[in-house]
Parts: sequence; C-alpha cells; structure tokens
Amino acid sequence: MKTTSILKIAALALPLVLTACGSRKKVVEPVVVTPEMKEKADFINSVKENAQTAKFLTSKVKFSVEVGPQKLTLTGNLKMKRDDVIRLQLMAFGFVEAGRIELTKDYVLIMDRINKQYLKAPWMSVDFLRNSGMNFQTLQALFWNELFRPNQSSLVKTDKKQQVVVDSVPNYNILENGDDMIISLEEGKMDYSWLASRNGAHIRMANILYKDRFNGNTQLNWDYDEFKKLNKSLFPHKSAITLTTPEKEVKLGMTLNYIGDDTEWETRTDISNKYREVTVDEILRRFMSL
Repeated sequence: MKTTSILKIAALALPLVLTACGSRKKVVEPVVVTPEMKEKADFINSVKENAQTAKFLTSKVKFSVEVGPQKLTLTGNLKMKRDDVIRLQLMAFGFVEAGRIELTKDYVLIMDRINKQYLKAPWMSVDFLRNSGMNFQTLQALFWNELFRPNQSSLVKTDKKQQVVVDSVPNYNILENGDDMIISLEEGKMDYSWLASRNGAHIRMANILYKDRFNGNTQLNWDYDEFKKLNKSLFPHKSAITLTTPEKEVKLGMTLNYIGDDTEWETRTDISNKYREVTVDEILRRFMSL
C-alpha cells in the first residue's frame, strides 16, 4: 500500500504588452475587459474573499478511514498554522495518541506512536505526492477550503475608478451547474476543478486529477459540508475525501468540533531516538490494525 492521503497550481500568467516600432517608446496599456471576463473575475474574487483570514486553526476531529475492506474510526486533533504546518493527531481509545501526520513546506512526517515508528521525508520522495504533483500549498488550500492561488499571483486589480485592469489572468474556465458554478483550470498533466455555490461563492467540492497515460491516473476528490459561521465567513465542519489511484481507493471522513485558534503549541515535532524509521506501508499496516 502506498501513501494514504488523509492528506493535495501553478497558473499561466501572461502580461499583455504593446510595443511600438523603431524609436517609439514601449507602451503598456490596460487590456479591454469584456463583460464575460469581468463576470468571471468577480466570481473568482468572491470565492477568494470567503477564505479565512486566521493565522491559526485548531479543532477536535472525528476520522473514518476506509481502504478496501478495512475500516477504521478514530478521534483526534487538527492543528494548522497558515503557510507553516498542518498537523493531524490520531487518538486511540479516545485518549492515547496513536499516530501523527505533520506536513510542512519541507517534509512529510508520519508517526506511529504506539509502535514507535516513523517516516520523515521530503515531499518529492513520497511516491504519491511526487506522482500526483501535489505540494504543501495544494493541501493547505484543501484543508482551509480555499481556491488555489497559482504562483500566489492575483487575478485582477482595480484602479481608483474601480475599473478592472488585467494583472495576471490564469486560464480559469467557469461553467454554470444549476445553483453552483464550476471553476476549472488545466495545466500540463494536472486538471483542477472546484464547485462553488453561485450565491454564496463557497467552495463545496474540489477535485484534482493527475493524468499519467503510462501508470494510470490519480484523482483526489474533496467534498465539503455543514458550513457554519467562523470569523467573518462560513467554514465547512465536515469533509468527505476520496483518493483514487491505479492500485486502490482510499476514503477519509473528517468532522470538526470545537474549532478555535489556539496558538500555544509547538509547530514542529521532535523525534525521539527510541523511534525506528520505517516505510509508509509498515506504518499504515499498523494503523489499520488498531
């Protein structure tokens, strides 16, 4: 069994420049924005504006994991610090930490607390992450219920007269789907799509497809539900995550309770020399036997 994604982009931007001939000066002019471009930009910006602004998010969590015929239910904790770390602590019997998953920009850490085993590796050395093109920013956006921001570039900016001026325009497409809007982006081997409510502009589903004609496609689908007020916008308290690879399908259910913004916790885990470094398959086999 390869990595289980309890645990997943770049966008095209092209400045439009008009260049005069000979000795005439180089001129940069605003692009004429059509009503369709304006409508697309407005909706995407509405989705982005619904993102949480908190630096920290912590919560009690109830997990359900299903891999083939094997099913596992655990409680735990979710702790996130924006642009720094995502941590999932898995509890056995309600009070003993059985495992820990820690994601940072630099590494993936999976710990089996009960059997004192761990895996710590750079993102690109984990098979699924390397093969699917996922990185920390991708998974952070999924956990925070946000639209991915390719290259961290903005879609549009406005001048003093509030007229839209093209800053960078990723190749997003928008389609109507009943009461929802489908936002999609294709880049290389990656296809991204989001289902957002037309009226509230809240992301209700995210899908990432990595196309590999030699080894088979890998797909991550993340459904959001039970939106409740958190700070100035709504935030999903329930997620249904399905990872489909050529070899298997992994399903994860995640329900949040008592969401807060606790800052009093260490953002990095120290690994005791009593722990033994092992493979992903060994750790997962232990978890599923709890």
